[in-house]
Amino acid sequence: MPGQDSLSAIINTKTVTPQHALRAVRSGDRVYIGSNCGQPETLCRALVGRRNELSGVELVHLIVFGEAPYLAQGLQESFRHAAFFVGPNSREAVQAGLADYIPVFLSDLPRLFNSGQMRLDVALIAVSPPDEHGFCSMGVSVDIGMAACKNARTIIAEVNPNMPRTLGDSFLHVSDIDFLVPVDAPIIEHLSRDVDENSEAIAQQIATLIPDGSTMQTGIGRIPSAVLDALSDHNDIGIHTEMFSDSLIHAIRRGNVTCRKKSLHLNKVLASFCIGTRVTYDSINNNPFFYFAPTEYVNDPWVIGQNDRMVSINGALQVDLTGQVVSDSLGPRPYSGIGGQVDFIRGAARSKGGKPVIALSSTAQGGNISRIVGKLNDGAGVVTSRGDVHYVVTEHGIAYLHGKSIRERALSLIRIADPKFRESLLEEAKQLGYIAKDHPPVSDLPMEIAPRWIETRSGQEILIRPIRPTDDQLLRKHFYSLSPEAVRRRFNRMVKSLDNRTIAHLVNVDFHRHVGLVATQKHEEAEFLIATGRYFLDEGSNLAEVAFAVLDEWQGQGIATKLLSELIAIAKRAKIRGLVGYISPDNLSMVHVMQKTGFPTEERLEDGMRCVTVWLEDPKDDSGATDGTPLPDRSSP
Repeated sequence: MPGQDSLSAIINTKTVTPQHALRAVRSGDRVYIGSNCGQPETLCRALVGRRNELSGVELVHLIVFGEAPYLAQGLQESFRHAAFFVGPNSREAVQAGLADYIPVFLSDLPRLFNSGQMRLDVALIAVSPPDEHGFCSMGVSVDIGMAACKNARTIIAEVNPNMPRTLGDSFLHVSDIDFLVPVDAPIIEHLSRDVDENSEAIAQQIATLIPDGSTMQTGIGRIPSAVLDALSDHNDIGIHTEMFSDSLIHAIRRGNVTCRKKSLHLNKVLASFCIGTRVTYDSINNNPFFYFAPTEYVNDPWVIGQNDRMVSINGALQVDLTGQVVSDSLGPRPYSGIGGQVDFIRGAARSKGGKPVIALSSTAQGGNISRIVGKLNDGAGVVTSRGDVHYVVTEHGIAYLHGKSIRERALSLIRIADPKFRESLLEEAKQLGYIAKDHPPVSDLPMEIAPRWIETRSGQEILIRPIRPTDDQLLRKHFYSLSPEAVRRRFNRMVKSLDNRTIAHLVNVDFHRHVGLVATQKHEEAEFLIATGRYFLDEGSNLAEVAFAVLDEWQGQGIATKLLSELIAIAKRAKIRGLVGYISPDNLSMVHVMQKTGFPTEERLEDGMRCVTVWLEDPKDDSGATDGTPLPDRSSP
């Protein structure tokens, strides 16, 4: 390493004007431009200033948020633009065929440079001033810039005192830089759009998937910002992400993000670049809590998978009923890029307790178009294959697809589509042969019936949630795991089997006349149904018959009590007068469950059964008497 005197001499010798430095660019060269908010705008303007002297220069980069003067009309002979990620300032040119889009996984992109497949002649970057040892930080945009600099013939650096000095594997020594161009200008800032009601609803769904101590990948935009806001009650969240913005800084300041429970890069936010405002730039400057590293490391699925409980959150433009995800194009027209979506989905899938999430609004164009579709638009590019997809989340719920059949995927995705499109999606699924022609309608799930984790008397955590059309196999397994005595008590008669039609009736509920809940236990992603609770409403009497079934080994744990409590809450919101249970005379425990709700109860014998009514509203009818009150139709299975 050179001494102070020689270091100063090196810096003085290499410090030149932008115009002098850009003489290094020749016609036919391929030039890398520092990307995101780290674009060297002064160097770009100087390069365009040589437009009359140059021809056939190819410019490559990720998305850029600053000016893109090389895309101006009339410069196509001088410069050809090639984006690895299409941004707003290049989208029109790319879609018109005047610029190129190169689809590639972000983790693979540096390999294009390192292997020589994509030869680089010049790299234009922006860095912080050199420290006393001569090291410049690549600041807000390490990403693929490090690989570009390692492979370029000439490196030209815009040296800006406003560039944050980010720590980690983010430094270049001045001896490795060919030209230093002093610039004193603000770093490009990007303010994310305000979080809207729809994004908040999606974020609340995603937040239920993120346990304390998880490590997250998130980005910019309304949904990622809303997710970080939705974690206000979470603790010790870690971050391993290719990028972040101001919303992460706010989560850190609230104390939700600490990185204290990470299994990789403990106590560090690991990232490749950031896009934000001065709030972010001031926070990361010389801050050892943030570790910046090149894309080939941060986005490596094998590295990502070393984080326990890794949750990746990525967006989509369209998802078909089999789970194929479109996220970089609108039909045949490039819109954005592959980026790191697949890298993090595959990394999170390898993680112990990991959860790869695709998040999207259920509609587009003001609610006029469904983003969940039977068939993808002609020419649409699949970024994430259906084999990679695990969770898909909209404002209407969560669909878990991994390891599921096409039928189960279609039903799950229809369930979280916008309600006004569900009927047409169901019909399309039938026409495509994904589900049977006689499948009943997919009901609208009221958002207030949310999944709820509870603790049994023995301290085990179980999930109570609404029953789904895709629970047919779980319910069938549950039924055949019940003892004959439990079956008799559930159906008030001996039932040896459940045919497909009955199963379909029990899992396809409308949450009005028929409400069904299940209690499940999960081992990683495997789910086991341990109890069911449901009611059938008789609209004439406005009374509902309740029925429960609990596996023998789980009885005595208070599960039926919890299920009944949830059903009562639902029935109260629906203004149902009461819940009626027809209970075998020897089933004293169920009688006790019905009697201890805190609501008035009434008991009588009917057809040899103990009929217990839990009154949720005044039990008196218009005549002031309860005798002779019509009871629910008991014909439902």
